[in-house]
Amino acid sequence: MALQPNQRLGPYEILSAIGAGGMGEVYRARDTRLDRTVAVKILPDHLSDRAELRERFEREARTIASLNHPHICTLYDIGHQDGTDFLVMEYLEGETLAERLKKGPLPLNQVLQYAVEISDALDKAHRKGITHRDLKPGNIMLTKSGTKLLDFGLAKLRGPQAAVANLSALPTEGSGLTAQGTILGTLQYMAPEQLEGKEADARTDIFAFGVVVYEMATGKKAFEGKSQASLIAAILEREPPAMSTLQPMTPPQLDRVVKKCLAKEPEKRWQDASDLCDALKWIAEAPESTKGVAVEPKRTKGLWQPIALAMAAAAIVVVGGIAIWNLRPAQPRPVTRTVIALPPEQQLAALDLPVIAISPDGNYLTYAATARGQTQQLFLRAMNSLQARPIPGTEGAINPFFSPDSQWLGFFQGGTLKRVSVTGGAAVSVGYAANPRGASWDGQKTIIFAPSQDGPLQQVSNEGGVSRPLSQLEKADITHRWPEVLPGGKAVAFVAAPRDTSVASARILVRSLQTGEQRDFGQGVTYPRYVPSGHLIYAQGTTLMAVPFDPDRLEIKGSAVPVVEGVAVSQVTGAAQYAISATGSLAYVSAALTTAPRRLVWVNRNGTEQPLPAPAQAFRYARLSPDGRRIAVESDSQIWIYDLARDTFTRLTFEGTTNQGPVWTPDGKRITVDSNKEGTANLFWQLADGSGGLERLAPGQYAQVPRSWSPDGQILAFHENNPTTGKDIWVLRLSDHKAEPFLRTPFNEGGPVFSPDGHWLAYISDESGRPEIYVKPYPGPGGKWQISTEGGSEPAWNHNGRELFFRSGSKMMAVEVTTLPTFSAGKPKLLFEGQYVPVQAGLMSTAYDVSPDGQRFLMIKASEQAQAPSQINVVLNWFEELKQKVPTGKK
Repeated sequence: MALQPNQRLGPYEILSAIGAGGMGEVYRARDTRLDRTVAVKILPDHLSDRAELRERFEREARTIASLNHPHICTLYDIGHQDGTDFLVMEYLEGETLAERLKKGPLPLNQVLQYAVEISDALDKAHRKGITHRDLKPGNIMLTKSGTKLLDFGLAKLRGPQAAVANLSALPTEGSGLTAQGTILGTLQYMAPEQLEGKEADARTDIFAFGVVVYEMATGKKAFEGKSQASLIAAILEREPPAMSTLQPMTPPQLDRVVKKCLAKEPEKRWQDASDLCDALKWIAEAPESTKGVAVEPKRTKGLWQPIALAMAAAAIVVVGGIAIWNLRPAQPRPVTRTVIALPPEQQLAALDLPVIAISPDGNYLTYAATARGQTQQLFLRAMNSLQARPIPGTEGAINPFFSPDSQWLGFFQGGTLKRVSVTGGAAVSVGYAANPRGASWDGQKTIIFAPSQDGPLQQVSNEGGVSRPLSQLEKADITHRWPEVLPGGKAVAFVAAPRDTSVASARILVRSLQTGEQRDFGQGVTYPRYVPSGHLIYAQGTTLMAVPFDPDRLEIKGSAVPVVEGVAVSQVTGAAQYAISATGSLAYVSAALTTAPRRLVWVNRNGTEQPLPAPAQAFRYARLSPDGRRIAVESDSQIWIYDLARDTFTRLTFEGTTNQGPVWTPDGKRITVDSNKEGTANLFWQLADGSGGLERLAPGQYAQVPRSWSPDGQILAFHENNPTTGKDIWVLRLSDHKAEPFLRTPFNEGGPVFSPDGHWLAYISDESGRPEIYVKPYPGPGGKWQISTEGGSEPAWNHNGRELFFRSGSKMMAVEVTTLPTFSAGKPKLLFEGQYVPVQAGLMSTAYDVSPDGQRFLMIKASEQAQAPSQINVVLNWFEELKQKVPTGKK
């Protein structure tokens, strides 16, 4: 092996060797940046020596890296160091299918499970234009979560395959019959067209897949020979014995599926892996009695005939009995109520956005919560389990929702719409969403979502890409949100409102996706959901209402009836905290402790609180004036000024329906906001004494959020929500009102804050996979320093320039910093911990402020009665109760 323990390739520290083969050597290594175990693969000379192959490899590797699938080994990185080209992949624990097959054939249920998983993975790859070309048991890893395909697509990088001119000249088989020279690959799993030197495509993988399934089911190879020549002849000319002759309990349907995979001519095989996967799922879901039909030995006609007649008569009796039994009315299932209490260290996330979801099949419940004061993330709990597990990679995630087949979980994170498999794996980015307001799957291929607090619904491919508008704003509406796709994908129900916080004037619309016809179903209601019992459910106040609804005609068929009281509903966004499965389970969060307003409080460095006399309101984003005498604060999407000495509130903004994120200029004369006065949220400022109106600061195509002015008041740092690159940090020069990017990467960066001397910018970035605090020199050049170590948000400087504050969950952290002669930072230390209102996840701003002397923090706190809830109510078989309360007239 070429590499030794402790040797490094970039940030990857080699730990031990795993193995070697024709495509290189593989090592277990540690990613020193993210502190995770990875697999590092060194490429062989025939790939790295030739520049054109190396260039092609890098291009293919970028494509393979986009293959995010729970049953494909994830490619993390590629690199080149000291003449060595290498790949970095996820490290898998388990055994290869080849190792398992040494023990004999697999049980039928495992054969079907693995076959479905592998065919689904092939379908995903083929849709990306990638062919494996070396599918075999040695490239399939068996893990606790199922199968993982290895070396996906790398076979395409090999040199051109020469046609076999003289089969008799080929050497005798070696270990595993791995051919060298003119024919590359493992012969027993190669399709006829590969052996003939023809171009391979997706159907080539399907042939190899059939060979693999044959071996899993029987423990025997489909094609064998004493030499490579005889093996090739077997593949080209002979049909393998039926699997049922080797394994009598093999279902005939599986025999037929595999036989079609092994057709000699590609045109006679399954033409795509999707159809193949559907056929296997059908077999796997068939009744057990039809799966293991043994092959009956031949009997004489005289003996078999009376037996057959007797069996037929018995069958008639049984069928007749079943028919009579089925005439009896079905007994309703009992309605069961229970409470799922979160672990003591967990609390549900802020309820302005949905925090719970239940899978359509009723098997999974997911929720967004904070644990031990850390950054919130999603947790997944099987309904038959007593524990929930955190979902890796969902730190800061909000608004979970399930796919129709219950296999994928969608969510929003850091301005991006993502999805992740419920069985594990890395999250897949789907689209851009700066300030999301709900999403719903339209079948398995498309997602309809609201990417922002204002604007129409958008539609995007499940695989990702550019989204396109789905709805059209009408009248005085500025927002469409909380979409719910109706059965069959023919229509979508959603909420329309004239302002972000106008729940009282919000109304439910239903729009046909075929004709564009749109119907209005009432005002003062929010968060519609359709259930298979034939009802449209929505929230009115804190009550869930149900009304009979015909999804085909888009018509209400009766009167609305209250069905559940006391459900948490945000008066800020209209999000209602309930979820319903297609099987009849209801989950919701109680409103009893969530409706109290918020107060402004001083908190000193040791956590002692001092409430301000200001009356409680729906406060967000509190900002102290430079002299510390006034507070600019957002409430109900408008900016207000609170005078500390006079104890008075004065409304500042009156233009636009949404004005938020106030930032004082250094001289205290103006307040900068992002306002939708002209449509999209952009940069405006207004005199702090209330005179004049909002003035546009700079042109901009995308939403812009102000964050910090330089000490001389000439530079404004803000972040922009770009649909291609996510959140980027920009700076605006006041001298010419021109803006330019400061930090623009594929990751999300936001919340920039100038240091008191104006030479440094603290900001938030999710480049590590979760939000962390960094510092860069301004205007540059120079590197960056990571300040937080366990997740961080909401950065703020001490006015003395020697300390940087940030929040980590419910903890207020402080870091000592030195800026001269060079920048250095100490270890983060805890100042205090408390349940103070944070910035909504993904917004990358700051909800609090620091007093001029750096000794007190202006925080926003919900009233004692409104602390974050820590339990979820669940009603099983709720449809039985619903049908009794709100009959639909259906039998």
